[in-house]
Amino acid sequence: MIVRGGESVLVMGITGKQGTFWADKMRAYGTRIIGGTNPKRAGETHLERPVWATGTDAAKETRIDCAVMFIPPFGVKAAALDAIEAGIGKIVCLTEHVPVHDTMYLLAAARERGAQVIGPNTAGLVTTGECFVGFMPAFNERVFRPGEVGVISRSGSLGTLLCLNLVQAGLGISSFVGIGGDPIIGTTTRDALESLDRDPRTKAIALVGEIGGSMEEQAAEYARTMTKPVAAFIAGAASPPGRKMGHAGAIVMGNRGSYAAKKSALEAAGVSVCATPNGVPEVLRGRLASA
Repeated sequence: MIVRGGESVLVMGITGKQGTFWADKMRAYGTRIIGGTNPKRAGETHLERPVWATGTDAAKETRIDCAVMFIPPFGVKAAALDAIEAGIGKIVCLTEHVPVHDTMYLLAAARERGAQVIGPNTAGLVTTGECFVGFMPAFNERVFRPGEVGVISRSGSLGTLLCLNLVQAGLGISSFVGIGGDPIIGTTTRDALESLDRDPRTKAIALVGEIGGSMEEQAAEYARTMTKPVAAFIAGAASPPGRKMGHAGAIVMGNRGSYAAKKSALEAAGVSVCATPNGVPEVLRGRLASA
């Protein structure tokens, strides 16, 4: 699910306030924005790019590798199904508060057609120095400087903080993968870990997890097989049992999804778990130096 500079990107909802702002930022950074969608403004141009009614219409005229969605929650299902029908292989869903049954339906449809969904409720993807899709500040060199560390995060804000900490420590970012904070998402922590493990530009991986669910434990199973160093920060260490903290997926049921369970699984797999985000760069810098 890493995005590359040569990939063509369709912005679904391009004419809205957020779609306009971020499409312009993405294009300026190097993302190959080919146009966007809005059924009410089909046939117009926006940001000097064509506007189609649907992704299916756009796909009749040009190849589309990736769709990024600036779509309201109750419109996500229809827009995602449109992108899937158009044959778009990578769908980045930024929207939060998507109804769970809609998410389940669109993810099933995507699996059936072989499409990869990132999100819902993702901050997006960044390949530093090449392109980004979503609303991460890839253009801010204090946060994203080219380098060898891949970053995985459920949270956009915590992911941004970790990238900042890495750059301040003298390291750089190869790619950022925001998987999303909802309880049901199309790309898991393990999926992202496997993708970055295969990426030749990435020499080490920084993981931001949080309490709730079992994605970090599942990722630990794969981390056990890796040779690239991995360091993690897990948010929610001080949260009361059974309390939802922040994201919809961050809820602990009994011992399942607890901080202790995640920390134990990751450390057993050789992953360094740090008490704070700014501990991650120090660990990775040392492990890269000794590699």
